[in-house]
Amino acid sequence: MSQTSFSTPLIGRDVELDRLSGVLERARGGEARAVLIAGDAGVGKTRVLDEVAGRAVDRGMIVLTGHCVDLGDVGLPYLPFTEVLGAVAGDERFADVLAAHPVVDRLLGGGTDAVGDRLRLFEGIAGLLGDLADVAPVLLVLEDLHWADQSSRDLLRFLLSRGILQRAASGAPSHRLAVLASYRADDLHRRHPLRPLLAELVRLPAVERLELRPMADAEVARLVRAVQERPLPDATVRRIVERAEGNAFYAEELVAATDAEPGGMPGGLADALLIRFEQLTDTAQQVLRTAAVAGRRVEHDLLLGAVGIPEEELESALREALGRQLLVPGDRDTYAFRHALAREAVYADLLPGERARLHGTFARLLAGRGRTAETAAERAHHHRASHDLAEALVASLEAADHAQGVGAPAEELRHLEAALDLWSSVDPSARPSGERYDRVTLTLRASAAAAHAGEAHRAVALTRAALAGVGHDADTELAARVRYTLAGNLLGVDSLNAAFAYSSEALALIPAEPPSRTWVWAAATHVMAARTVGEDETALRVAREALRTAEKLQVTDARADLLISLATLEGGGRRTPQGRERLREARELARQSGNAPVEMRALFHLAAGCHESGDLEESLPWLAEGLDRARRAGLLSSPYPLEMRFLQLLVLYTLGRWDECVRTAAADAETLPASGAYTFGPALYVALARGDSAATEQARALLEGPFDWMSTLVAAITLTDAAALRGDAEEAVRLMRSTVSALTDDTGILPDVTVRLAALALCAVADRAAELRQNGDEAGVRGWADTATELVELARTTAARGRVGMPQGPEGMAWLARAEAEWARAVAGPDAAAWAKAVAAFDYGDDYERARCRLRHAEALLAAGDREAAATEARAARETAARLRATPLLERLDTLVRRGRLAEASPDRSSPLTAREQDVLRLLALGRSNRQIGEELYITGKTASVHVSNILAKLSAASRTEAVAVAYREGLITREETVGG
Repeated sequence: MSQTSFSTPLIGRDVELDRLSGVLERARGGEARAVLIAGDAGVGKTRVLDEVAGRAVDRGMIVLTGHCVDLGDVGLPYLPFTEVLGAVAGDERFADVLAAHPVVDRLLGGGTDAVGDRLRLFEGIAGLLGDLADVAPVLLVLEDLHWADQSSRDLLRFLLSRGILQRAASGAPSHRLAVLASYRADDLHRRHPLRPLLAELVRLPAVERLELRPMADAEVARLVRAVQERPLPDATVRRIVERAEGNAFYAEELVAATDAEPGGMPGGLADALLIRFEQLTDTAQQVLRTAAVAGRRVEHDLLLGAVGIPEEELESALREALGRQLLVPGDRDTYAFRHALAREAVYADLLPGERARLHGTFARLLAGRGRTAETAAERAHHHRASHDLAEALVASLEAADHAQGVGAPAEELRHLEAALDLWSSVDPSARPSGERYDRVTLTLRASAAAAHAGEAHRAVALTRAALAGVGHDADTELAARVRYTLAGNLLGVDSLNAAFAYSSEALALIPAEPPSRTWVWAAATHVMAARTVGEDETALRVAREALRTAEKLQVTDARADLLISLATLEGGGRRTPQGRERLREARELARQSGNAPVEMRALFHLAAGCHESGDLEESLPWLAEGLDRARRAGLLSSPYPLEMRFLQLLVLYTLGRWDECVRTAAADAETLPASGAYTFGPALYVALARGDSAATEQARALLEGPFDWMSTLVAAITLTDAAALRGDAEEAVRLMRSTVSALTDDTGILPDVTVRLAALALCAVADRAAELRQNGDEAGVRGWADTATELVELARTTAARGRVGMPQGPEGMAWLARAEAEWARAVAGPDAAAWAKAVAAFDYGDDYERARCRLRHAEALLAAGDREAAATEARAARETAARLRATPLLERLDTLVRRGRLAEASPDRSSPLTAREQDVLRLLALGRSNRQIGEELYITGKTASVHVSNILAKLSAASRTEAVAVAYREGLITREETVGG
């Protein structure tokens, strides 16, 4: 009855825990059930069972736990049941129950194997468990069935097939009993004695199987951060997550080894992984050693050539490794290690000379098949590990070309960096020749791959390395190309003045006459850099001149790029029909030229222009087209596609398509680079609006690591709004000020988000001022009113000018209207007219913010004595909040309706019930029981009972029937809603 104590939190497993908790509830209700829980070693079976056992104890259940132990061929009979019975015998509460089954004493005294005695023993244990279940519901936990002895397996078969679980089927009363039994799926080789028993048991109606699959990467990352007291770098966390492959034990072992053995294999983990390997025959071990050198996966023919034994012996050894589940078969006659860390452990166990020899063998075998692009990466790896550096360099460059051709920039970067690392170690005569193959050009290419892979800071570092390699006698066009590439990369990390300086240098290095492609692209980059530092006149002049040159030289993609810049510079910019027409022309030119990055830039600006002008629905097709183009080009991690992902989620959030926003964010999460974490920001806004406290933790995580402009913006919006929601005015103002300071560029221009942040902070300030005003603290009110005036002035200034020198669009002006209304509330009290303007301003498409403003408008109308108008506003806001499942807003609206007695002033009687309580009420009207309500709404019967109690209290009803009658009378439900259910 004891539980294991864990120091680490249980991460994830919500679905599994809900399912097992349901089994407990059914057992407590008298329906005996059993669950066979499968999972690999270390995946978290014991941790889940401990959590379930804790829940069972909290619900008043008797928890009995028995462990099977690996004792080889000398297993003790009935070991787990002996442990269970020992716990029962040691508890005075059960003395009478135990005395009623004297046959059980034989097991406690050593047991017997006589057939007749076995049957009486089995029936005695079944009877004991049944009698215990009469005292209180029982949870029987059996751990590690893969080590169970034959007698324990026989007893378990009896209990589940003929004993306590099957009594209901025979007409006898069922027991309040749940049985949870775990086993290692990866230990069940083909002839394991547990396999036939499991196959037999899962066919029983009261027995089900639950597989604990590897944890999701995000859950492993949370576990890694939870078990380590000091913060770990993001790169370290990602590497641990990658290596652990969803296994909690592996992850914890790798975390523990971060100081002693960074990047290596922890000794304790290696020993655990090698135990099964060392049980193989010598031949099978040699085959696995050879396979480990090949990598995670190896082809049959390649392994046959490398291991050097007859095919019959190889097949016998492979069959043995497959039976022990060290290898698993794959497609196209391949084999893979079941877990990458098992492969690492076997590989690390090789002698250095043996390792190099086998790598050389694989390199020769692959080369013998022909130098195909598909094998280049493997050849590079094997050549390098066998110390053939010249061949490794050639193969790395071939692999980079192949990665570029298939649109894999992260892999292209990895191979180019490997080539650069080898460059100085290879004799110049053995290096590839040609213009493409000098160190500066390769470094520039690597920087482009880094940018496309979303590694903006790495792209800057590589371009700086290329600049350092440009000598005084270097070709001026190459020197200019390095500088304008560096300028473009610096724009990606918001180093604006430095970008402008390098683009100026690039343009100065080469003359405009005679015209050249290099000058055109240098000019195009200079236009973007000049724009970001406020040099709009310079940007316009250079853009127009460069466009004429690009047209003369027929550099189509440069023409497209310059048209995009001019569309954002001239007239009303990308918001206007004229600006968007120019962007469409640029999109078509970029498509004709095959320049995907420029095409994506055009599509992003088309979508952003629609968003800024309030045409939200119109922006979505442009975003879908841009992301599809990025996907086909393999550039989803590059800057513009990342911004398009963010904008797509933002539009879905603003339009109130919250479930779609969350689903899209979850689908994108697997493919995001570290630099793209900000893109799921709108999903955080949804979570916060729905009352999920985890949103603030995720927002703070965005601030870890190097400064990132967009991550800071997203985190600030979430955290400032969270501070306002909990009434922390000091924190809201602090966050707003620090964020605006961090996001203000080198020219001193405030970021557009200043307006939104000021409005959010003003909400908290106005709440504080209202509280102080109510308490008669006039000095305190004046202090916060001064703060409110400072914030609203910042919002006014930013909205009037904007980052591009013109007033902000509908979104910015709506936030300004809210800021003005909050300012008025802070300095003088609720202003119904100001809030009416804010409600109207958000009519461009932001339903949630419009509902929040409607709440304030209703409060102001109520303060002015117009209860009917207040009820109308509250009802409209409530409909939106209920549709969005914005629980905190819904609760505040219900409070306003109740305190202001607005239901009496409304013809439709606004409901005091939450959205979930409305669902429960409809099912109550259909005559459903708590259990049936729980099943239909996917909640527990206990939770359904709590909702029913809340409904009775809110409707002042003494019974379920009376609550339904009141609901019909008050119009909270209609007969149409409850017909045919």
